[in-house]
Amino acid sequence: MILLFLLLFMGAAPAQAQAPACGPAREGQLACMAGRLCVCRFDAGGTLTGRPSAHRWDCGALRPDCPPPPLAPAQPAPPITIAPWMGTAPRGVK
Repeated sequence: MILLFLLLFMGAAPAQAQAPACGPAREGQLACMAGRLCVCRFDAGGTLTGRPSAHRWDCGALRPDCPPPPLAPAQPAPPITIAPWMGTAPRGVK
């Protein structure tokens, strides 16, 4: 019963947004992924890494973080009305 509940719960998880495809047409373009500013570039691959040559997103540790979103335009301050003081004067003030 618990296993069935876990399977149902895992299936209801929201789908994550997929990264845009990195290819020759997008080489040099930037994309913000997981808080990191990634760049699409050609990776030579090699036998040591076990990966073939292809275009890939470079999101390495030396890449900068994504810039913060732009701030909303400043709203004008509401008008301030200063009313005259209606109390009695403090002691010693005439």
